[in-house]
Amino acid sequence: MATVKEIAAAARRIVEDNPDHPARGLARMLVQETNRALTMEQARSRIRYALGLKGQEHRKWARSPRPPRQAGQKLAMPASVAEPWVPHVLEVTGRVGIMSDVHVPYHDEVAVQAAVDHIGEAGVSAILLNGDICDFYSISRWDKDPSKRDFSGELTACREFLAWLREQFPTIPIVLKAGNHEERFNHYIFQHAPELSKDRLGSLPAWLHLEQHGIQYVDDQRPVLVGKLPVLHGHELPRGISSPVNPARGAWMRTKSSVLQGHQHQTSGHSEPNMWHEETFCWSTGCLCDLTPEFSRVNRWNHGAAIVTVHEGGEYDVENFRISAGKVRQS
Repeated sequence: MATVKEIAAAARRIVEDNPDHPARGLARMLVQETNRALTMEQARSRIRYALGLKGQEHRKWARSPRPPRQAGQKLAMPASVAEPWVPHVLEVTGRVGIMSDVHVPYHDEVAVQAAVDHIGEAGVSAILLNGDICDFYSISRWDKDPSKRDFSGELTACREFLAWLREQFPTIPIVLKAGNHEERFNHYIFQHAPELSKDRLGSLPAWLHLEQHGIQYVDDQRPVLVGKLPVLHGHELPRGISSPVNPARGAWMRTKSSVLQGHQHQTSGHSEPNMWHEETFCWSTGCLCDLTPEFSRVNRWNHGAAIVTVHEGGEYDVENFRISAGKVRQS
C-alpha cells in the first residue's frame, strides 16, 4: 500500500504533468495511480492541496498553484493551426501544354524543342510546368560527384530556361508546380539557413525570378485543376504500393480518381470503371531530360509531354504524346 509521502508525490507529479486538467479529472488519475488505495474524495483532497486550492494557509505550500475555477467550468478546445489545402485552379478553356521532368541543366535539348514546337503549333492557351523543371543536383541529399557541384551554375541555367520558355509563349499564363526536385531547395534552406526561409526574397520563386517572367508558382504539393482533371507531379502520392504494370495504373491504385502525373518519366495510360460504370482515366507523361543519367544508366524512361483540351464545363481530352529521335509520336 502506498505511503502518505508516496501519495503526495504522485499527486504533485500528476498536477505538474497535466496543468490544464480539472481537479476532478486529476483525482481520477490519482485513484488509478494508487491502485484505488484512496477514495475519490480523498484523492480530490490531495489534488486540491497540490493545486493550492485548500485555502490561504495551505496555498504557500502548493507545488503547482493555479487560480480557483468556477464550479462546472470546462476547458475550451485549443484553436487549430491547420491550414486549408486546396487545389490551384487553372481557369483556362482551350488547350493547355503540360511538360514535366525537364531537370535543367540535365535536359535533352532536342526533346525539349520538339515538345515546345508541338505544343506551340497546337495553339495552347496556357502552359503547366508539372514539377522537376530544375534538378538541383548540388543540394540534393544523395551522394554527389564533387566535380559537378555547381549550384550557381544550375540556378543560372534554370533562370535562362524559364526566360527562354517565356519568350516562346510571351502572352499566355505559365504555371510552375513544384516537384520533389524543387522541394530540394526548401529542404536545403530549412536545414542550412532557416532564417532565409522567413523572407520572401529567400524563396525559390524569388531566386528563379518567376515574378519577372509572370510565372505563377504552386507549392505545398497542391494539385492543379486543368478543367476537371487533377494534375499532380507524382511524388505526392502514397508510397508502399508495389510497382504496377505502368505508372498510370499506379496513380489509379493510389487515388481511385482520374489524374495526370509526371515524375516517373514514362508515358502510360490506364482506365477503369467504377461501380456505376463511369470510366476513370489516368495518364503519366514522359520526361524531357537526359535518358541515361549516371545514377540510372538502364531504365524504362521515354521522352514525352501532353496537351489537355479543356471544354466548357470543365470536360477535357488528353493527348499524351511521346517523343522519339526528336519526332512527336502519338501514344
